[in-house]
Amino acid sequence: MPIFLYLHFKLKHTIMKNYLIKLLISTILIFVLSHFLKIEITDYKAAVFMAIALSLLNTFLKPILVVLTIPVTFFTLGLFLLVINAIIVKVADYFIDGISMTFFQAIIFSILLSVSQYVLNKIFINKD
Repeated sequence: MPIFLYLHFKLKHTIMKNYLIKLLISTILIFVLSHFLKIEITDYKAAVFMAIALSLLNTFLKPILVVLTIPVTFFTLGLFLLVINAIIVKVADYFIDGISMTFFQAIIFSILLSVSQYVLNKIFINKD
């Protein structure tokens, strides 16, 4: 097998493994944070679907919202990005049955989820 095919498949394997680890971390954090913030969550499937929905929304919707709100973000010195994160969480909450939270809970949830994901991803994701 040529070396470039080997490297290509190894890279795809690493990317997929890292994505699944991030998804598992997000699912566990969603379940734990929902317990501490008194967010109604029915079962583990809702947490898995919430992690997938947040992943997709952060990939496709969040960049559009960030570009559209550049002036507001500039004048609030970046604090409006917390509101954008809460909006992303509320949109995911709207689409996922089994999770219910208020907007204030979504703001606190998004802050805690972002910080804890950052820390745990630094620990468990290898950059090989």
